[in-house]
Amino acid sequence: MFTIFTDGSSRGNPGPGGWGAIIADNKEVMEIGGAAEHTTNNKMELTAAIEALKSLSNIESVTLYTDSEYVLKGITEWVHTWQKKDWKTAAKKPVENQELWWALIKASEDKNVEWRLVRGHEGVEGNERCDVIATSFADREIVELYKGSREKYGINLEA
Repeated sequence: MFTIFTDGSSRGNPGPGGWGAIIADNKEVMEIGGAAEHTTNNKMELTAAIEALKSLSNIESVTLYTDSEYVLKGITEWVHTWQKKDWKTAAKKPVENQELWWALIKASEDKNVEWRLVRGHEGVEGNERCDVIATSFADREIVELYKGSREKYGINLEA
């Protein structure tokens, strides 16, 4: 069983952005993150989930925590309607970030993903750490990413 926390950040929306994720099983933890020059918060939230899921292969199940209702509702509800309506919104306009939604669908296929919403900035340690990673990348600050034993991680990964 894997646990993932994700977060995205954008300065200016659009502006410089960053994303962060924590991927953990019972023994190991790995933090990942990245930056984009001109992006939106929604794009960074999606990218965090995509990159975290892409990093896993041959897994039975994963619980993914996000503080983005956009990501959660998008992947669990809205994509089904968008696909039926040829990727058009209710207003008959093209769905924004379509390429990222397709990438998220692909990254989550063949994985049993349980999507869970957590409140951002409410003290959930995994979410708070992802926020630090994402904002550090958005601000072009150096952030040390952890890779090692869960026992030595020091951050509670319970939501």
